[in-house]
Amino acid sequence: MRALIDMYQRIGLVPLIIIGLVIGILIGWLLPSVGIALGLLGSLFVGALKAVAPILVFILVMAAVSQHQGESQVHVKPVLIMYIFGTFMAALTAVVASFAFPTELIGLNTIEAVADQAPPSGLKEVLTTLLMNLVDNPVNAIASANYMGILAWALIIGFALRKASATTRTMVADLSEAISNVVRFVIAFAPIGILGLVANTIAETGFGVLASYGRLLTVLLGSMLFIALVVNPIIVAFSIRRNPYPLVFKCLRESGITAFFTRSSAANIPVNMNLAKKLGLHEDTYSVTLPLGATINMAGAAITINVLTLAAAHTLGISVDFGSALLLSVVATVAATGASGVAGGSLLLIPLACSLFNIPNDIAMQVVAIGFIIGVVQDSAETALNSSTDVLFTAAADPVMKSKTA
Repeated sequence: MRALIDMYQRIGLVPLIIIGLVIGILIGWLLPSVGIALGLLGSLFVGALKAVAPILVFILVMAAVSQHQGESQVHVKPVLIMYIFGTFMAALTAVVASFAFPTELIGLNTIEAVADQAPPSGLKEVLTTLLMNLVDNPVNAIASANYMGILAWALIIGFALRKASATTRTMVADLSEAISNVVRFVIAFAPIGILGLVANTIAETGFGVLASYGRLLTVLLGSMLFIALVVNPIIVAFSIRRNPYPLVFKCLRESGITAFFTRSSAANIPVNMNLAKKLGLHEDTYSVTLPLGATINMAGAAITINVLTLAAAHTLGISVDFGSALLLSVVATVAATGASGVAGGSLLLIPLACSLFNIPNDIAMQVVAIGFIIGVVQDSAETALNSSTDVLFTAAADPVMKSKTA
């Protein structure tokens, strides 16, 4: 048994994840019944990540703030600027891609609208929800994984603990290290969890269900790849003043792959924390920016909102000028920052964007239904882009990366 554990650790996490991915695809394709059964492994892994993430963020941020000294380096502001700029560029890229490759939504009038979830009525409601999350009950915030509330209370309690005795602050630091060890233990099971997730997904949906929306998926995934491989590296290069691709590929490999299959930015926070620690980044910074990024850094969501909205407009024969498209990009950027606070995420913000072009709500909800159909790919790619960008921008803003190879 010990020999197996040693071999497992010697191979390394990323190669094992790739092996699990390949085995999961083969099982889901060749043995669907076994693939569905293995879905339990994936559910357990995602459940464990989601369970540990809120308490990890709360303890880690509280510990970092309570231990922070005046001369310590914190680089939150540049990360926030990159988050906002990156999300806007993603929205703009989606608009350009939609104009260059106009897409019609097949069966828009026949697909049954999603009626069990109500979209936000306007931008005001999205922002109100975001602000109300800040003043949520701290216990409820942790229980419901409300990361805006968790961050707010962790910062407040952390500042209050600065006046506590050295013994108390040492205890908080020890608690933070203990939670980090728990997270490392959970992440060690990533290859097994991803095997189960992939096998179950392939077994349930197959490959053919996505064929009819091939063009739409091409525009969506093409826009996300352009952001990940062109726009983000340019932003990072401007910050670290050297070749950004080693860092970009490291983040995509060690954060993006896991996020793709967990389909949850919140569940991927522990993975990003572990990667940031491996990169030698300042804990005072990444303990705040990573959970914050999981909440407001939504480049993938901005792309989803814009591409599907403009596809709906094209299908209905609505002419969209550049000014309206630019306004849509701004709205999508702001709305996407609240995507994590809306049930259904980015898809349920599509009716808000559709309202800019006077698209009826029942049609907009049909567009949402199409989003759910392609969600097995769209949501996975969106989460991979969002979560890997969180740690990428956090690393880019850290001075340690200017003198250290990724």
